[in-house]
Amino acid sequence: MAENQVNTTMPGQPEEISQKDVRKSYLKWHFANEIPHSFERYIAPALLYGMMPILRKLYKDPERLKAAYKRQLLFFNTQLTWGGGIITGLMASMEQERARQEYAGEEITMTDDLMYNTKAGLMGALAGIGDAIDSGTIQYIFIAIAVPWAQEGNPMGALFPFIGFALYQFAIGLFFARQGFSMGRNATSLMESSGIKNMIDMMSILGLFMMGVLAGNYITVTSSLAFTISGKEFVIQEILDKIVPGILPLATVMGVYLYFVKKGLKVTRALLWLTGILIVLAAIGIL
Repeated sequence: MAENQVNTTMPGQPEEISQKDVRKSYLKWHFANEIPHSFERYIAPALLYGMMPILRKLYKDPERLKAAYKRQLLFFNTQLTWGGGIITGLMASMEQERARQEYAGEEITMTDDLMYNTKAGLMGALAGIGDAIDSGTIQYIFIAIAVPWAQEGNPMGALFPFIGFALYQFAIGLFFARQGFSMGRNATSLMESSGIKNMIDMMSILGLFMMGVLAGNYITVTSSLAFTISGKEFVIQEILDKIVPGILPLATVMGVYLYFVKKGLKVTRALLWLTGILIVLAAIGIL
């Protein structure tokens, strides 16, 4: 059957989708997100798992329901909250319109291709924003807040970053899911609004400050090199502290950063190289 044809004998009518349904859908996606990885579909099964309650309310005909399942099971990969939240709400809105068109006997403008192309176009862009804000900024703010507590032996120093970041992701993802459903196909305008752009800029700058704070205060690299000229002792670390305080920790951080830029995010290899270099420098008396 062509996509713009409608089976007028389909039983029942689509039920109205509420914000409660969207919230339930996002929660199912949120907790299933990292489970069903596969090379063929990646995390599409998690999206389908989240969408299933909505699809069952929209499509009472078994064949149409199967078609909707297949439609949401194509390859999909994005970030948990910014991408997953917006797209979950957006797909709920688009599927609701698709069901309305089918049951009303109208021409199907909300086609399979349109829905998948919408997902494909958004999932990468939103994932990039989400990774930069959540993984690259927000989690380090929670860590920076908790580090002093951990140094004092307070258990909250270890627990706070995990709890705080988890609650943040839950709240922001649910917010985006609701916005995506409310705004329908125009949900991307939320990401393009001046308020969101300003927030992203501010959070990025704040994240850079927090990374600098962590590097300057909690990365300790000092030089033990000293020499005597004409009876006067020169201690390299004291000279560096007077000229550029914290230059060695900064050089260490920048060295690791440049390694990532050149070689990619190979964390284990970078740690091995860094450990080896520091051991050698310490053995010859430079550090």
